[in-house]
Amino acid sequence: MDAFPAFFPLSGRTVVIAGSGEAAEAKLRLLEGSPARIVRLEGPEAALAQSYAGAALAFVASADEAFVQAAAAAARAAHVPVNVVDRPQLCDFTTPAVIDRGEVVAAIGTGGASPMLATMLRTDIEQRVPEGAGRVAALFRQLQDEVRAALPQLHERRAFLREALAGPAASAAMAGDMDGATRLLREALAGGLAAQGRVRIVSGRGPADLLTLRATRALAGADVIVADPDADPAILSLARRDAERLDPADATSERLAALCASGMTIVRVTTAPLAPALLAGLERAGVAIEVLPTAAP
Repeated sequence: MDAFPAFFPLSGRTVVIAGSGEAAEAKLRLLEGSPARIVRLEGPEAALAQSYAGAALAFVASADEAFVQAAAAAARAAHVPVNVVDRPQLCDFTTPAVIDRGEVVAAIGTGGASPMLATMLRTDIEQRVPEGAGRVAALFRQLQDEVRAALPQLHERRAFLREALAGPAASAAMAGDMDGATRLLREALAGGLAAQGRVRIVSGRGPADLLTLRATRALAGADVIVADPDADPAILSLARRDAERLDPADATSERLAALCASGMTIVRVTTAPLAPALLAGLERAGVAIEVLPTAAP
């Protein structure tokens, strides 16, 4: 990872756009609808550090090289991260291609190397992010404190949210019925944690692009990863970084059943068939087992 992606909250913040022309207008359009206060700078004031005081971000766009150098230096003197259009060597950060769904924002960046590639990838991904995704995120933000209070254990919250995201509350939010979605989510929360964990089996032989979408999502949502030593690293990279890693030698049927009983979802990344005794033990314990096949090459 050559650049670390991060999201800057914009509510109550100031963003400065220094310069004029189409590039500056494009940055202005990028920020349309955001809660940030936008400050436009042109002329000599763009070269003054105090013009950027208190800003969260600054964008500089101009064909005038002297203007660009002075404005970037002024923003940096005010300790404000600055992006200079078409001059990556002057940038503290680069601007990604953005998918904006309100509360849900996805960004694709190339570190300034190929903005066109980032735009092409955004177009591909944008089709998979429904318009209502932002409303679903807004629903869960609204009830975040209630969920945390009712389910203080992290794995319990994840199990509840995993079910809720595929449940009627999320569907109502996706359709725009936010009052109904709030009621349904509170009802689900009052009903307590009923989700039972499961074991999902994913082939770890690779290559990663043969994994189905379901297998990829299983890796991304797993609480625990159990991987054979020779599993393809590219497949393992699809799992959450904070998912617990369990050594296969410790992944007995009793241990896995106990984790599932607490609501955890386990992904077993295999390069060889699992021992029949392990599978039989899981079945006796009532653990749900799901095999996620790879796609045809």
